[in-house]
Amino acid sequence: MKNKLLIIGASGHGKVVADIALKMNKWKSIAFLDDDDDNIITSMGIKVVGKSIDVNKHLKDWDIFVGIGNSVTREKIQEQLEAEGASIPTLIHPKSVIGEQVELASGTVIMAGVVINSCTKIGKGCIINTSATIDHDNIIEDYVHISPGVHLAGTVKVGRGSWLGIGSIVINNVNITSGCKLGAGSVVVKDITELGTYIGVPALKID
Repeated sequence: MKNKLLIIGASGHGKVVADIALKMNKWKSIAFLDDDDDNIITSMGIKVVGKSIDVNKHLKDWDIFVGIGNSVTREKIQEQLEAEGASIPTLIHPKSVIGEQVELASGTVIMAGVVINSCTKIGKGCIINTSATIDHDNIIEDYVHISPGVHLAGTVKVGRGSWLGIGSIVINNVNITSGCKLGAGSVVVKDITELGTYIGVPALKID
């Protein structure tokens, strides 16, 4: 871990990431890289010091975090950073609750009000959003987005790159395959084995 943090992306998700980093109080300096065409100078009072293409200039002295909400883009950038040997931290809001024997991989962010219970494994580049709860013995694979207010019961598995919409619920002992989208407020009561978008109570495939 280094004493400076560089966040790629200075808009919505990046701002929340920066707020968490500030509250963690582990870095002496925090800055953004951002590709906005308006050439913004600051975001949240934090300097924008260049474009994402400039990241290689900073690998030696900075921790790098990808603050981009789109999971496909986030994965692409983080994989590139890993190949270049970047130091990629995990960000955990001080007002979250993390149980014993919980594993959190690099590039994952845990937001305010989140509860993750014991013996859960969360992969790299995940977003565990505001006030989500993840119970015991879950497996959340890489680049999953768990939206605000999502509740996962015990022994749930969520496949790589899936997106669980705000307020959705998954009962215990259920597997969700990779690359799925779950609509807001949906309730999953059985395994999802086919790629697609699912909505409703119970959640049913719509495409």
